[in-house]
Amino acid sequence: MSGTPTVGVVVEDDDDIRELIATTLTMKGLTVHTAATGREGLELIGATNPDLVTLDIGLPDLDGIEVCRQVRAVSDAYIVLISGRTDEVDRLMGLETGADDYLTKPFSPRELQARVTAMFRRPRRPTAWTTRAAYPDAQTADGAAGDGVVVLGKLAVDLESRSVTVDETDVELTRTEFELLAVMVGAPRRVWARDVLLRRVWGEDWGTDEHLVEVHVGNLRRKLGGATGSASLIRTVRGVGYRMEEPSAVWAD
Repeated sequence: MSGTPTVGVVVEDDDDIRELIATTLTMKGLTVHTAATGREGLELIGATNPDLVTLDIGLPDLDGIEVCRQVRAVSDAYIVLISGRTDEVDRLMGLETGADDYLTKPFSPRELQARVTAMFRRPRRPTAWTTRAAYPDAQTADGAAGDGVVVLGKLAVDLESRSVTVDETDVELTRTEFELLAVMVGAPRRVWARDVLLRRVWGEDWGTDEHLVEVHVGNLRRKLGGATGSASLIRTVRGVGYRMEEPSAVWAD
């Protein structure tokens, strides 16, 4: 990480864990601010506009998932939920709320560093010159590779502004949802295996947690389907992964 200083906010009520996370992120080159409660964390996030937020779920005031929901409404920061709970429902709720990842205590500093490294390999606010490198398979409406708007039926994905519309209706996506969609519309006839999407979106260091892909694709499918008011734009290919639906199969003229 170089160039503009990278800012992190650590929201954790346990003093030792808060210090461990802050030290770990500082070693990665981040300027770190810390808070012990959800409300303090929200104030810090509003004041510092961080690139990364780590959130403990079991905060003493606001639940970490609620904090995540409020952060995601105003910030495109990477969000990592950290919890001592092992319940699957907490993990699912956190990811559905807009978190990018979920770590269970105890975790090693090296694991957190690997996750952060993988996240920051993806552009936070891409510019025109980074778009082609970020989405090398992307095709514009005329079929030529480029860094403009990718069109599939009534779906339009603007890779530069990171905006998405369906039938000219704006669709609000989280960063990870956009990354997934951008990859898949880049080669809409391709069947994308879950492990391939995991590597393309989360990076090579992310491990084998394909459940991350399933949850985020589910969120993406619901949002795009809600915009069309009918069928999903993403088809599940049983036993393999996902591909974009053919426009004619989704929208009847």
